[in-house]
Amino acid sequence: MARTPKLPATAPTATATVAEALAQVILGEMAPGQSLPSEGDLAERFGVSRLTVREAVKMLAGRGLLDVGRGRRAIVIEPSGVAFSDFLSTVIQNDPKGLFDLIELRIVLEVQAATLAARRVTRAGLVSLERAIQGMRDAAEDGRKGIDPEGSEQRFHQNDVGFHEAVALSSGNRLVSYLFEAMAAPLQRSFYLSRRGRDARGHTIDDTIAAHVAVLDAIREGNPKAAGVAMRAHLEDTERDIRSALNARPTDPVAWGSFES
Repeated sequence: MARTPKLPATAPTATATVAEALAQVILGEMAPGQSLPSEGDLAERFGVSRLTVREAVKMLAGRGLLDVGRGRRAIVIEPSGVAFSDFLSTVIQNDPKGLFDLIELRIVLEVQAATLAARRVTRAGLVSLERAIQGMRDAAEDGRKGIDPEGSEQRFHQNDVGFHEAVALSSGNRLVSYLFEAMAAPLQRSFYLSRRGRDARGHTIDDTIAAHVAVLDAIREGNPKAAGVAMRAHLEDTERDIRSALNARPTDPVAWGSFES
């Protein structure tokens, strides 16, 4: 921490100003696992009170940059998408249009991720993709048999998210992986609505699995164009499911057993 960023001449509050300056130091000069200097040192460095430093540190902990524990200095942690994830969750819960904004974002991000994955996927990446699809199949089969229907559906959606996460990781692009990590929780919530729309349109769970298999096959074959096309087709179909669900009158969820094709 050799250089002290210049504080802006105007700022909403001293706490916000110090938090922003300290964030620049953390992101630009420090590594995960390092401890911040003491509150006293930081107060002297930024020319503010210890209380202001303490509040600024709390703000950065809330942004997922620091781990704050009782009786020790704050520790720098790997940046996470917690704040972005919370924002997406709020948007899709309070504004139906947010669901379509999320789909548009997914198309931009995941079509490119699938394209890159077809060029860069490793054997370990393929195993992750195959495992996620098998998890979807197993969950669907349990649901058809009436084995813990609610838990089976939850596991299906978890493996669905896992598949898309594996595609993002296989892209080899860290920023793509970071953004997808932030989208994972909101995605799982949106999948329940997507399922309702799929039911209304007369599609089956097997159609959903087949769409994922098409993406996997293209990635396995090392065909970037086909992988992108398959992912786009899947996401555009998901958009139609969500639109159908929002236009339909509320109904009870369709039982897993009715997904037989």
